[in-house]
Amino acid sequence: MRLAAYVYTGWHPIPERDESFHAGFTEWELVRDCQPRFDGHAQPRVPLLGAYDDRDPHEAGRRLELALQHGVDAFVYGVFWCRGKRVFEGALDQGFLGSEVGSRAPFALMWANRMPRRVLPVRRPEAAVIDPARRVTSDVDDFVDFVSMLADRYFQRPNYIRVGGAVYLSIFDSTFFIQELGVDGARAAVTAARERLREVAGLELHLAAVEPNAACIGDVASIGFDSVTHYVFLPEWKGPSLQDYREMAARREGEWSGFGARSGLPYMPSVAPGWDASPRGADFGKTRPDRYPWSPVITGEHPEYFQAHLSRALAFPSILEDPLVFVASLNEWSEGHYLEPDDRFGTGWLEAVAGARSG
Repeated sequence: MRLAAYVYTGWHPIPERDESFHAGFTEWELVRDCQPRFDGHAQPRVPLLGAYDDRDPHEAGRRLELALQHGVDAFVYGVFWCRGKRVFEGALDQGFLGSEVGSRAPFALMWANRMPRRVLPVRRPEAAVIDPARRVTSDVDDFVDFVSMLADRYFQRPNYIRVGGAVYLSIFDSTFFIQELGVDGARAAVTAARERLREVAGLELHLAAVEPNAACIGDVASIGFDSVTHYVFLPEWKGPSLQDYREMAARREGEWSGFGARSGLPYMPSVAPGWDASPRGADFGKTRPDRYPWSPVITGEHPEYFQAHLSRALAFPSILEDPLVFVASLNEWSEGHYLEPDDRFGTGWLEAVAGARSG
């Protein structure tokens, strides 16, 4: 079983955020400024190796190398694409591929079909959870163009991940992709992209649907997806504001098999060491809103419990010959799920990975 860690690519300035916030803005400001909002709240989260620019091959490389040394096999980078427009690509193109690690470490891509927020921390609890302006629209031609771009720049690299001999790609908001194009349109887009990939690169595609909702999970197989998985699958989003890590991990483990049964496709688990998006939302005190980014906070998280959760994911049976298990994530500090060393547990999250792999 191969273990792949998701990588958030938003740790460097981009013109879109300079315009919305101020020149040089990154989410490190949110991470640094977040203060405890209830007794025992583990904020701020302080990176033991310091804040960094993820375009820097040296800084990115030493964190990636540390993950590899502790049992992470591969990295899944988010790719932000909206009809040819890309943002945050520097973390992949400069930080990862520009490093020595990036020339050899297995990697794959996830289409992060969102645009960055225009307001951080979010201050309007009545605003839409996903502002319509952040939705990434697509159609058959656009999806083919997207896959063609990936084939040209990434898929043919020798260290690109394959599942069953096919290059791996996932769609973060598979539900929106299906709802927008419709089942027939999504099927046409996937079919056309596969044909183009064979034509231009001689490659087959393994396409994973990330967290399709109940309304569309029954359609993913007929559309042409090859597997189902998750990004963060830990909190009960509409549940209590504070949720215990061990309780939620056990609940999620009991739900893994159901995704395969309902989709008719192989399911590959994704586990997380925690969840706390408090840095992305303004502090409303006791009147904390009940929606993202004020979504429930996971409490009681600890490397020991994460190791047990990950061990069970690694033991999850799969009909695939070379399945993946995912960790969300390597570095999503502003949502409280990361493997990189912090000031609470040192390298404890990475040591938990090593322990799960050796067990």
